[in-house]
Formats: sequence, structure tokens, C-alpha cells
Amino acid sequence: MSILFVLLMFLLVMSISYFRSRAEVVAVTQTEAFAKPLAPRMQRTDGFSIPEGYAFHPGHTWVVAEGGENARVGLDSFAANLLGKVDRVDVTAANRWVRQGQKLASLVSGGQAYELVSPVEGVVTAVNHDLAKDPGLLTNEPYQAGWIAIVKSPDLTLNKKNLVQGAMVAPWLQNNVTRLNGMVSQLAPTMAADGGLPLPGLITRVAPEMREKLAKEFFLS
Repeated sequence: MSILFVLLMFLLVMSISYFRSRAEVVAVTQTEAFAKPLAPRMQRTDGFSIPEGYAFHPGHTWVVAEGGENARVGLDSFAANLLGKVDRVDVTAANRWVRQGQKLASLVSGGQAYELVSPVEGVVTAVNHDLAKDPGLLTNEPYQAGWIAIVKSPDLTLNKKNLVQGAMVAPWLQNNVTRLNGMVSQLAPTMAADGGLPLPGLITRVAPEMREKLAKEFFLS
């Protein structure tokens, strides 16, 4: 009986060790996958460099499918240029449910706080902790190292129908530049973009009242 008991205990310990090590391998694999996004293939259209396969929210965040129900989200290049230098980024905690168009993160640039919305609905399963150490990644590498979070979005396909994608991205970006120029040209004509993206850090160069207007217009916050 004692020998049988010892054998059973041995098998139990081995089983626990096996499943624990397996879980750790899966966790490490997922973390590495989330931490190392592939460099997107960029397409040059009408003066804009647009990542293929990405869909864009009117609040200037993007989403790209990561396989299964996982989607990576971040800030687009228009908003990155508009903000310029970012001093701090705070992302919604993991395991939180976010709705499409709901606050996903907040940041501080030039002493002003801005909110970023989620382009899709789902559960935040991972956040980019590198942004806490180096907030500049958000605007310096918006489509790669500066990603914001991974969202498990069961209705990703449905959510993407509400987003700008494909051939509509370039005209949409140009429309945003035109609207931006119209808002700032009366105050400071030299700040208007001469084609392409906004001048880097433009939002920090205008009066606080105008910053609030730009935030409402382009970040929908």
C-alpha cells in the first residue's frame, strides 16, 4: 500500500509540473508575440504612408488583427504628428472590457491631457508596458513599438465595418489635414501643413482653447 501511495504521489507531482511548465511556455510565447509586433508593410498613397491591413477609428486610433480574436491597437501617424512629444501614457488595465469609441488610454503632451478611444470592443488582454518607460514610442513608432494594447474582440469583423480602411484611408487622412488647416490657419498660417501630415507637435504650439477644440475634433474626447 505504501509503495502504491508513493507512486501515486510521484505521478501527481509529475502531472502538476508538466501542466505548470506547459502553461508557462504558452504564457511566454503569448507575451513575446504581443511584445514584438511585425513591421507593417507600408503603402505610399497621396503623400501618406499607410500600413496595409490596418483599420482606423475617426478618433485616430488603429486596429490590426493578430490572429484568432486578438487585435492590436495603437495611435495613427496623423495623431502622432499632431501631438509630437508625449510626456506620459496611461493605458487601461488588463482584463478590462472596453467598448468601441470608449476611452482606452490617456496621455499628457505639452502639459495637456488627452484621451484616446478604443477602435474595437472587447477585453484588454495585454498592454504595452514599454510606453510607461518611454512614452515617446507612441509617436515615434506608432505602428510598431508604440502600440498601445491587445484587445480580445469577438466582434472584430463587425467592429471593423465602423472603421476607415482600404482605399478610403488616404482620402480620410487628407480630409483631416484639410479640416486641421482650416482650424489653425486663421490663427497662425505658418502652422498649416503643406501637404501630408500635420507639423510635428502642432497641438502644443497653439493656445489652450484651441488645443481643446483640436482634441474634440480629432480625438473625439
